[in-house]
Amino acid sequence: MKAVSLIRLGEKEEKLKERLPNIEFVFTSGVDEIADQDKKDLDILFGVGKLTEDFLEECPNLKWIAWYATGVEKLPLDYLQRRNIILTNNKGAHEVQMSEFIIGYILADYKNMRTSFKNQINRHYNSRLTGKNLKGQSIMFLGTGSIAQRTAQLAKAFGVRIIGVNTTGKQVDNFDETYNMEEVEQVIGYADIVINTLPQTTKTTHLLSKRHFELMKDTALFINVGRGSVVKNEVIIEVLQNKIIRHAYLDVFENEPLSQDSKFYDIDNISITAHISGNNTEYSDEVTDIFIDNLKSFLNKDGTIENEVDISKGY
Repeated sequence: MKAVSLIRLGEKEEKLKERLPNIEFVFTSGVDEIADQDKKDLDILFGVGKLTEDFLEECPNLKWIAWYATGVEKLPLDYLQRRNIILTNNKGAHEVQMSEFIIGYILADYKNMRTSFKNQINRHYNSRLTGKNLKGQSIMFLGTGSIAQRTAQLAKAFGVRIIGVNTTGKQVDNFDETYNMEEVEQVIGYADIVINTLPQTTKTTHLLSKRHFELMKDTALFINVGRGSVVKNEVIIEVLQNKIIRHAYLDVFENEPLSQDSKFYDIDNISITAHISGNNTEYSDEVTDIFIDNLKSFLNKDGTIENEVDISKGY
């Protein structure tokens, strides 16, 4: 069996070879480096890269794509479904890093760290600057997957109320209450902090309209670490420019990267990070370990592959 990488993994390449000596591994830096014979022979693709239908047509034996990212919206999902190609992602590998980022965003906002930094730059010493307690606040998560669950677990220590919104309204550990997607407008006004962790699908694209932000508290903090496509650029820009909500921490945008002349840079009640909330030094180790476990299950045909994507749903 042949497994071809779409990224180089450094010392982890030897780890894969040692742990799985019966697999023929071919390591590349992307589809352009994959030899024609390897395309014909490969059974597994792993990593991340630009995968098109035309390329996949050249891989007649492909059975499984182990995607080293969470979002799969850029893959030709309909094509994968027609060919019954298994698709797994890295769900869970980001939950520690991203939950820490979210808590960091919240604390930085509630403790006025941005203002303190501006004061430092301006050589202004203001000992009257006063932060706000998290205790007693309400946090609403749009999406109750692994990232939201981990963050909810951490946030509970601060004495906050946790509200979740998911597809069915099913109850989730560490959430005080949950609602389904159709109830968003009825409950979004309860939250002091609204956090989007949803993946990009046909149902979540442009899910949030100006009306949703108008229904939020005018003191609300909005955090987006899911996908920028959940709200149109022009909508979130208008919302922030008109102070419909108090502030936003945005790690993702509808179009990335932001251009230097992006209007987002001119808004004063926004804090921007450059799609970095999932970046961490341990990431490739964690994802490779998941891949190794899945590969063993795949070879044994025991049906216990972790993080298999429901292609019909897109996550």
